[in-house]
Amino acid sequence: MKIKIYQIDAFTSKLFGGNPAAVCPLQDWLPDETMQKIAAENNLAETAFFVSNGDDFMLRWFTPELEIDLCGHATLASAHLLFTELGFAGKEIKFKTKVAGTLVVSKTDDLYTLDFPSRPPQNCEVPDILLEAFGGKATPSIIQKSRDYFLVYESETDIINLKPDFTLLGKIDVIGIIVTAPGEEVDFVSRFFAPSCSVPEDPVTGSAHCTLIPYWAKRLDKNSMHAYQLSARKGELWCENAGDRVKISGKAVTYLRGEITVPEG
Repeated sequence: MKIKIYQIDAFTSKLFGGNPAAVCPLQDWLPDETMQKIAAENNLAETAFFVSNGDDFMLRWFTPELEIDLCGHATLASAHLLFTELGFAGKEIKFKTKVAGTLVVSKTDDLYTLDFPSRPPQNCEVPDILLEAFGGKATPSIIQKSRDYFLVYESETDIINLKPDFTLLGKIDVIGIIVTAPGEEVDFVSRFFAPSCSVPEDPVTGSAHCTLIPYWAKRLDKNSMHAYQLSARKGELWCENAGDRVKISGKAVTYLRGEITVPEG
């Protein structure tokens, strides 16, 4: 059996920037084991699969290791594919997900806006191994947690210079670790590490901004913000705090169109 596959760079307007995601549109769901194997074979941070469901779509995301509860860049990539390659003519796309509920993506010119749940960070107990993994000159002024650990540093330079111990981070029972600081040219900057999911550093992480946006909205006393994720590929995001929801906007560009062979049965 052959299925279509696309690779899309999300949260960027330039090829080889942002975060690459594979997207496979399906007629019907493949077995979970098969989708997981495809994601492992792709070896990207995320592979998204979607199936048409009347006027909306059912959407799932897989890292090379596991199915994830929420993913921003692969949702943006899926919407980009539908709007630009597969002839979707509506004003907004509704994706139904297993855990995160219904996620809506709208498009204005070349900018896509994701409507995602807000996940403010909360105070938490801090494992010693987390501090050990981020040992260095700079130390975080705040450590909290939502789905992910959330570390706040003093400056953008601190974020750029971080060199965490991925072996230690991989031993922490959590999806990922967000690090953030005020930006020099934008409102805030961040990086995201998820070695336990076989993603040492994720280039641009939409789901992390479900936590970043409410934190910085409160700290900066503003609801509309501009952000960079400072991975080597770099990502640009426009952010809006909307109560129990966040709006995350970015651009995307298609890199690859292809076909893969999947064993039947």
